[in-house]
Amino acid sequence: MSSSHNLGLQNGVPPGRCPAACECSETAKAVKCAGGNLTEVPPDLPPYVRRLSITGTRLGRLRAGALAAPRLAELRALNLSGNHLLAVEAGALAALPGLRQLDLSGNPLASLSPRAFGEAGSALEELVLRGALRNHGAFLGLAALLQAGALRNLSRLELADNALLLLPAGTFTALPGLRHLDLSNNSLVGLRNVSFRGLGHLQSLDLSDNSLSVLRNGTLAQFRSLPALRRIGLGRNAWVCDCAIEDLVNWLKESNQVEGKEALKCSYPEKMLGKALLKINSSDLNCSVPVDLPAQLQTSYVFLGIVLALIGAIFLLVLYLNRKGIKKWMHNIRDACRDHMEGYHYRYEINADPRLTNLSSNSDV
Repeated sequence: MSSSHNLGLQNGVPPGRCPAACECSETAKAVKCAGGNLTEVPPDLPPYVRRLSITGTRLGRLRAGALAAPRLAELRALNLSGNHLLAVEAGALAALPGLRQLDLSGNPLASLSPRAFGEAGSALEELVLRGALRNHGAFLGLAALLQAGALRNLSRLELADNALLLLPAGTFTALPGLRHLDLSNNSLVGLRNVSFRGLGHLQSLDLSDNSLSVLRNGTLAQFRSLPALRRIGLGRNAWVCDCAIEDLVNWLKESNQVEGKEALKCSYPEKMLGKALLKINSSDLNCSVPVDLPAQLQTSYVFLGIVLALIGAIFLLVLYLNRKGIKKWMHNIRDACRDHMEGYHYRYEINADPRLTNLSSNSDV
């Protein structure tokens, strides 16, 4: 049978028949299940299926074994976008040896198990997660999965539209075959912790529609070191055109890696608003005297030391000029202390000797 369309068959149909609420094409080796009240993957998929699409359903969890039927050994492309998936559990995608493309976009994922592909990992080549990782827990699960080396054959990774602010260090280090990385339409504020080293096959990197204000020398050096990287998207970011952006401007002027670099414009400060980055000169940034906070602090400490030394010198000078008066004052204090101590000593001797005490009493009479 080259194709079959089944709109009302019950579960448990013979192998090769099309599940209820799905459309099947044996010629295209494809099954499409859209809408309806599906809450799980149909268990009666035909054995010829190589492309499976389940979208717009009430599918809420992808459990271990949900796609474990032996007849799915030839499945190469799985589209589960636009459902209500909250969780992809450990082992849920482990029994699909032929799987090369997976799309989970548009699902409100709260949990993505680092062992979703099993202990041995997967030969998956394309992973699309557009708008599926807005829950931080799901993104951390993906990061752990990638860092564990479970998807070392991945060549395309799409993480657009996930409101990502920062990327954990080492997120992409275990993806040596990655060719296309899409991080567009997020809220990335910097790439300081992100390492692209080891991505020798990376050809395109989309960072457009983020909140990047500057790219530091370390990141620019990584871009220069990637021999295959030919397309970098940086459009519609919030570039701050102060002294810190000078390295980025110089790199843009010499690099052929950035697409549409002529359209990159300053967002801040107000005096630079709308100015093209490629038209910025050093004189525009007023960076002739670099702002070096540690140097400023060192200068302040030196100045404070000079002031204290000057005060000490003046104090010693005053002492020297008044040395005679000070000496006389010290002698007077010494004599006064000696007379005072002699009086105490005399009273002590009288009190200690009874004869002197009586003598003192008689003389008082």
